[in-house]
Amino acid sequence: MLVDFVSSLMRIAVRGTPPVLHLFGEPFVTIGHRRMEVPEGSKRLLVFVALHRCPVDRRHAAGELWPDCDDARASGNLRSALWRLNGTGMALLDADKFTLAIENQLVIDMDVVGEWAARLIDGCAVQADLAVKPWGADALELLPGWYDDWALLERERMRQRLLHALEAQSRQLVLAGRCAEAVEAAMVAVGADPLRESAQRVLIESHLAEGNQIEARRSYETYRRLLHREVGADPDGALACLVSPPVRPDSQRDAQLNGSDNRTRSTIDA
Repeated sequence: MLVDFVSSLMRIAVRGTPPVLHLFGEPFVTIGHRRMEVPEGSKRLLVFVALHRCPVDRRHAAGELWPDCDDARASGNLRSALWRLNGTGMALLDADKFTLAIENQLVIDMDVVGEWAARLIDGCAVQADLAVKPWGADALELLPGWYDDWALLERERMRQRLLHALEAQSRQLVLAGRCAEAVEAAMVAVGADPLRESAQRVLIESHLAEGNQIEARRSYETYRRLLHREVGADPDGALACLVSPPVRPDSQRDAQLNGSDNRTRSTIDA
């Protein structure tokens, strides 16, 4: 589940009970176990500043968030959004006359998830990192239902990062001899993007590491049919080699002898 995934990472990475801004799903804030809602008219402003990870010029933020308004109206909208946000009593944004920034004590779940992914991709994950998995493709989607260009770009960046992390996690679990968990991590990646060949590869590799050749072959055939149906293509040959039975030396010798016999008969017949 999405909540369990993020909560598990928070327990690993965060000490104490700082306020946490959640962006996987509808934006909200938690302080300890208490959930606090962000005013509807302030969500886009808060999220826009959070995604930038550095101070944002007020005029730039107003222009991006209210592009159809003139400068005066956009600035007025920004002040209203700030006023509503301050009315919650939560210290979320630090605002001065020129810039907006996330308050130092505010933790953003996107950053915690991104750091977990980075440790896996860089090969420096600890045991706790290997135990955490997003159970389902929905856990990989940042700000679902948001269609601003700046939100779409960050969503895709995070999706790619998490897919790479899951693939790395699956391989590291195989090396640790935890093949069942490796299969599960790979299946989450495949579920999020069934056409992604690198995800299909780690799923097949984890099945083979577990000794389940039939499962590996079944996964390959399912992917082959899907790829052919969707894009009219076949998987890379290297992927097919993973599930192809090896050619035995005696089979090669028999094939060579049969070829030699056929050439001899052809010469005699001629």
